[in-house]
Amino acid sequence: MEITITKENFEAEVLNSSVPVLLDFWATWCGPCMMIAPALAQIAEEQAGRVKVGKINVDEEYELAMQFGVTSIPLLVVMQDGKIVKKSVGAMPKAKIEALFK
Repeated sequence: MEITITKENFEAEVLNSSVPVLLDFWATWCGPCMMIAPALAQIAEEQAGRVKVGKINVDEEYELAMQFGVTSIPLLVVMQDGKIVKKSVGAMPKAKIEALFK
């Protein structure tokens, strides 16, 4: 299950997560964001308990977007133990998304 990440739950869901977190910075008006959304939903289901998928709407969570220096979306960020491990901008196939956290 994907989790909506806000500045209110960021610390609990991301920084204090016991598993890696794949953050998806997206917006409703972003075509490439919509293209990768089904793959992210699949990953969230298939990797439940091993990886957490968090969705951050850049229009609603402007502060978090600025904190991560988001200039282009979709931006995928893998975080582990409260630190950024990998970043990738743009739409990509599911296998490439999964490779980010393997």
